[in-house]
Amino acid sequence: MPSNPVAETVASLLPRAKAELTELVAFKSVADFTQFPKSESEAAANWVADALRAEGFTDVALLDTPDGTQSVYGYLPGPDGAKTVLLYAHYDVQPPLDEAGWTTPPFELTERDGRWYGRGTADCKGGFIMHLLALRALKANGGVPVHVKVIVEGSEEQGTGGLERYAEQHPELLAADTVVIGDAGNFRVGLPTVTTTLRGMTLVRVQVDTLAGNLHSGQFGGAAPDALAALIRVLDSLRGEDGSTTVGGLEATVKWDGLEYTEEQFRADAKVLDGVGLIGDGSVADRIWARPAVTVLGIDCPPVVGATPSVQSSARALISLRVPPGTDAAEAAKLLRAHVEAHTPWGARVSTEQIGQGQAFRADTTSPAYQAMADAMAVAYPGETMQYAGQGGSIPLCNTLAGLYPRAEILLIGLSEPEAQIHAVNESVSPGELERLSVAEALFLRNYAG
Repeated sequence: MPSNPVAETVASLLPRAKAELTELVAFKSVADFTQFPKSESEAAANWVADALRAEGFTDVALLDTPDGTQSVYGYLPGPDGAKTVLLYAHYDVQPPLDEAGWTTPPFELTERDGRWYGRGTADCKGGFIMHLLALRALKANGGVPVHVKVIVEGSEEQGTGGLERYAEQHPELLAADTVVIGDAGNFRVGLPTVTTTLRGMTLVRVQVDTLAGNLHSGQFGGAAPDALAALIRVLDSLRGEDGSTTVGGLEATVKWDGLEYTEEQFRADAKVLDGVGLIGDGSVADRIWARPAVTVLGIDCPPVVGATPSVQSSARALISLRVPPGTDAAEAAKLLRAHVEAHTPWGARVSTEQIGQGQAFRADTTSPAYQAMADAMAVAYPGETMQYAGQGGSIPLCNTLAGLYPRAEILLIGLSEPEAQIHAVNESVSPGELERLSVAEALFLRNYAG
């Protein structure tokens, strides 16, 4: 990176950033309080609030959102008449999954092979540290030229909508000229990327019941309707022979128009085993950015160890359906539930319950903020041109903000490039990406201020 004062300041601040991210990663801030203590999330929220106060933010507040979690808000005033920029991140994280699968403890930041490992390093505690680095660099080099609002969500990973509902109830709180969502990522390390579309999501819990109780498979098997087998039939109906999502009535042929994703690169990023084929049709970008995708997240059934020779009377599954821009998530949920009911065999009793939802998002890439970010990225990533990409994941707050503030420009950047393995074991962040993106954000704020 060419020498410039902002870049030099960010580089000098990296050791402090690593120490702070180490502290933040240590909080087991999973917003599922049936699995993790609520006190861990509350402690993380207080840490974020204290960090904002230390940077001179006023009106710092812990917002009690309707889903029982806390989001952290702060305001840093800029020069009179300046524009207002909202910076977003979230401090809640995914569960660590199988802790035995982690090479190092998930809630201890560990440096290995040039990366920092730990749950939340990239998604999205590192995003908050990125915001702090950018602001500190500006303060050390002439000051922050815009009014800054920061919102750090406490339940983004759960999809329970607490912050969205709070924002709708307090529409003035997050009003801004531009929003920078720090919860996306570059297409690959070293390639500056803004995410211009997000798929929406709906979560549906399915339960199938067939018998008053489990039965001996030797005495009744062959005639007694097996609830687990019925559930398997239902789940299989959600995909075609090639693995394409086949929910009745749901459009699944849209083409992606933008940055392409080769199958070879995708196989490497996804760590697909040799000899195993990809699923679906169309290009990889079509499949992961422009089309719906169903995933079975979990099944309640007897584990193999300790299983008895029984015909199962009841079985449950949790299904995620990602929906692309142009598809209403609520309508997609109705289609999914109708499909499940229509494909339940043998007259089995089936019930469906929607437990989470977020709408898809598409940004306006013609706005002045995008040019300001492109110019900043060109400095932070010399020799590279900013790319536009989609993201298969969901950030429900984006559509809420777009609806509340239709004139606001929304940009999505972040640390979750493919090597970060967010939501998986051994999540990590590239400190080089943290450095470059912090420089880019600082220069963006300066460019955007005009």
